[in-house]
Order: sequence, then structure tokens, then C-alpha cells
Amino acid sequence: MNLTVAVVTVFTDPDGRFGNPLGIVDGRLVPPADRQRIAAELGYSETVYVDDAATGTLRIYTPTREMSFAGHPTVGAAAWLHANGHPVDTLHVPAGPVPVTRAGDLFAVRADATWGSNWEWRELPSPADVLAADPTSYTAGHTFVWSWQDEPRGIVRARAFAPAMGITEDEATGSAVTQLTARLARDLLVVQGAGSHLHTTWHPPTEATVGGYVFPAPSRAVEI
Repeated sequence: MNLTVAVVTVFTDPDGRFGNPLGIVDGRLVPPADRQRIAAELGYSETVYVDDAATGTLRIYTPTREMSFAGHPTVGAAAWLHANGHPVDTLHVPAGPVPVTRAGDLFAVRADATWGSNWEWRELPSPADVLAADPTSYTAGHTFVWSWQDEPRGIVRARAFAPAMGITEDEATGSAVTQLTARLARDLLVVQGAGSHLHTTWHPPTEATVGGYVFPAPSRAVEI
């Protein structure tokens, strides 16, 4: 049986360029035993299974494991649900409830900044050093390299390497930038990867929002 997988690109720049693709699957059609295999076959940094669109109940998988929360899939799922007649104000993931907000074309989620993977943080001297980082030199764990691009304006240049999740380089990592927002205790615009844009807001003592633009992409089909 062919399963249709909706795809959106999350955290693009304002012109719809760059961004991180997200697979979105009707969870009612896929038993839990098959979900990890399909996520690995799709090969996206995350794939979301929508178990209940009306309530925004989701499960999130990387190519190698399930995650209790991640920013890119929750922002992407919120925008996709809105476009498909389910404008939920809260998503439900294993980590807990995730409030959703929308400002114009930007969708955002608010979460505890302690959620998500544990990252090794490497501040580099300049954006050029960030761009020069070699993904193949990162063979384990999760590493977030970053530099100030414009510190007074809160603009960061960043890249993320996550071989522990089967991802050589993650184009846009929402949960990581919520953690960076908490570490720096300020709102940020993070330009990550090839040029994705992630907007964050700091909500002390422990929460942050992460948001961005979401654009539709061609769907895919996989066998189940």
C-alpha cells in the first residue's frame, strides 16, 4: 500500500528559500511498529505522525529514534494543520502541551527550553568560521556551532551537526535555538545552515518561543 506523505519546508527566509523539509503523515494509517522505518526511509531530520488533527496530537521521529519534542516539526505541523482546516492553539507531544501562535505568515511554538536533545555548544569567532566548519569532522553526539553576526540586533549565524540522530547536518533546529535563547537570555534571529531563519523570544525563567515561515513542498509516497 502506498502512503502519501505531505511535505512542508520550515524556517525558510521571507522569500521561501532554504528551510528544513518535514514529512507529515496521517498517524491513523501507520501502526507504531512501522513508524521508525518510514521515518528512516524518508530521511528527513524529522517526520511527524498526526494521530489526531482536531486536537493537534503528534508523535515525532528522526531517522533513528522518537523524540518527545522538537521545534521544526511542531512549527511545521502547526502551519500544516492550519492550512488543512485545523487551526489548533495547542499541540500535544510526549513532552507536554505546546502552545501555538501566529503573527501574519509566521507560526511559532512555545516550549520549555530544557526540552530537546543535549547539545555541545561551540561559539566561534566569526560567521566565516561557522560556514567553514566541516560536517564530516563531527562523528558523534549533537554539536551546535555559532557566532554573532550582529550582536546588538541579536542575529546569530549557526550550523548544527547531529550524527547521533542519523543527521550529518540539520538545516534548522528549533529546539536547539530555544536552548541558545535561554543560554543568552535574549530574543534572537538565528540564521542557520544554508540560510534558514528561526525567530525566538525569551520567556524567563525557562521558556522560549521559536517560529518562522512554512511553505508547502511536493508530497512523497512510501510503501507500508
